[in-house]
Amino acid sequence: LDSIDGKHARRTQSSTPLGELFDHGLDSWATSIFVLSFFSVCSRENGKTGVSVYTMYIYLSIVLFNFMCSHWEKYNTGVLFLPWGYDISQVVLIAAYLLTGTVGVEVWQKPLVFGYYITDVLVILLIGFSLFLSFPQTLYNIHRAHLKKTLKNDSLYEGLLPLVSPLLLFVLLTVWVVLSPSNILAKQPRLFLWMVGVAFSNVICKVIVCQMSSTRPELFHWFLFPLALVVYAAISGLLGCMEEVVLGVFTALVTAAHVHYGVCVGRQLSEHLNIYIFSLKKRVQE
Repeated sequence: LDSIDGKHARRTQSSTPLGELFDHGLDSWATSIFVLSFFSVCSRENGKTGVSVYTMYIYLSIVLFNFMCSHWEKYNTGVLFLPWGYDISQVVLIAAYLLTGTVGVEVWQKPLVFGYYITDVLVILLIGFSLFLSFPQTLYNIHRAHLKKTLKNDSLYEGLLPLVSPLLLFVLLTVWVVLSPSNILAKQPRLFLWMVGVAFSNVICKVIVCQMSSTRPELFHWFLFPLALVVYAAISGLLGCMEEVVLGVFTALVTAAHVHYGVCVGRQLSEHLNIYIFSLKKRVQE
């Protein structure tokens, strides 16, 4: 269904920026949930089989980075080009669900070939698609737009501006993962990865709004400041045994802030465009 909403909107002549934001905004959040559900299927590492929490974190970061690159490309070129890797990942995910339901979870616990497990192969394919197909394609499309003089941003600074907050967010989160005294990722992998997904989704949503409205994104996303304080308190030992509690509170606040942002922007666009969010009827002008 993810591929037919745009076709339906054009058929009913109801294409709007609100629909675009709703579609891609939810995609930015659902992407991390898809990855989390995949980890639930193939299970966590138990010493012999499964996926380590650090592999999960890297896997999620790569997926979110690819998604971010697609919208960074549109911010600079005005054209959203989703690489084939996006569709392939959805097909692979569905195949994993069907395989597990048909054969059982044991399929993930047996070597596939040469001692490698299916999860190993999938991670290798993901990294390969990202490094040799998806990211190079993004750079090529931006370079081609530069040659055609169709770039929306002339300066290098303006073009790279949307990447600053996502990269800083990744750096802060990675520092927390690596230097956490209580090994927070191993203790609370689902909660931590959920927080990563929500934080990235909010950053990406703001980039989507900027590229739709042709406005300039902020240099530092406000999530970075409380996150920096939490990370410093955690790695310095100030939180002590309260690190998991603080992670839970911070995750709840970030999630609430993201939902609040989505609702507010949706309502504002609905009023501005004189449309309802879940109906084709026009709003009554006051």
